Amino acid sequence: MKFSTLLLCFITTINFTIAQVDLKPSYKFTPTNKVECTAVKSQGKTGTCWSFATASFLESEVIKNGQSKTDLSEMFVVRNIYLDKAQNFVLRQGKANFSQGSLSHDLMNIAATKGMIPETAFSGRTSEKEAHDHKELANVLTGFLNGLIKTKKLSPKWKNAVSAILDVYLGSVPSEFEFNGKKFTPVSFAKEMGIKEDNYLNFTSFTHHPFYQNFILEIPDNYSNGAFYNVPLNNLGSIVDEALQNGYSVAWDGDVSEKGFSQNDGLAILPKDPKSENLFNTIMPEMEVNQANRQAAFESYATTDDHLMHLVGSAKDQNGNKYYLIKNSWGERGPYKGYLYMSEAYFNMKTVSVMVNKNAISADTKKGIKL
Repeated sequence: MKFSTLLLCFITTINFTIAQVDLKPSYKFTPTNKVECTAVKSQGKTGTCWSFATASFLESEVIKNGQSKTDLSEMFVVRNIYLDKAQNFVLRQGKANFSQGSLSHDLMNIAATKGMIPETAFSGRTSEKEAHDHKELANVLTGFLNGLIKTKKLSPKWKNAVSAILDVYLGSVPSEFEFNGKKFTPVSFAKEMGIKEDNYLNFTSFTHHPFYQNFILEIPDNYSNGAFYNVPLNNLGSIVDEALQNGYSVAWDGDVSEKGFSQNDGLAILPKDPKSENLFNTIMPEMEVNQANRQAAFESYATTDDHLMHLVGSAKDQNGNKYYLIKNSWGERGPYKGYLYMSEAYFNMKTVSVMVNKNAISADTKKGIKL
């Protein structure tokens, strides 16, 4: 979720269809699975990819539940997370992470406790003509909280002060709103959409903890100490494949800082020779990834928790190589209008974690994690 990876883009509504003949001259993709999803959006100049990716994931879940396409408010969740992070930061006397980044389970926690809101009821922008930009907001909040901690003795007023700052930059949240001719609260709306936190499981694959057990993943954005099921690498890929085959999408968290990741080229690849001049112009051999070199990359910071995206399908190139279709939140950039194809090698090396619906995974997987 590095801010340097987040670019200014604007919300768009053009639908995307996988085509067998693609715009990259040397890559021709044939779809193998595709889950219905909503239009590509832009997180703008913010570090809130986690909310955009997970909201998009939930929008596909809503469709899977038989509802019509619904545009959920990412910034309703972001606003609540700012409040939660502020409290965590203050109670820990500044010895905690306070940033724009979070993870998929944080959105699910807000959905369970605060509900959800459609974009039409709360956009998080004071002007609809503006793109999202939280640089000043984040600096103001950070400065306020650091100053607050230095006072050494706090009154209960500071929480209202944080809310007031958020109102100025994001707007106030309505307690009630209309959607499709009916009145809702955020809690009743989440219930109407069929959003339930306990439907979702988080998985990762690292050897510094035992497999088939839960552990708190040690990454900076896991401020809420969320637990993840730890499975072998081949099982992690199988969980994603099972989900897609059963008509479910996946919330993906991983590293996009590699030279082989390019939204402008619509590709995320892990070539053996990352310095090649033909990096995105021809299909080239990729690294062989195993549990050991994946672990080494994580422990050396070569793999970091940079960005969250929405994994919505799979495909093969003309040589039979496997890819995942990824919906990004940087607007309709690149040859696939905001989507990209991630190679299996890139997925295996650079995936930090995934979130899936528990109904999407096999009985064997559930047995392994004692679910």
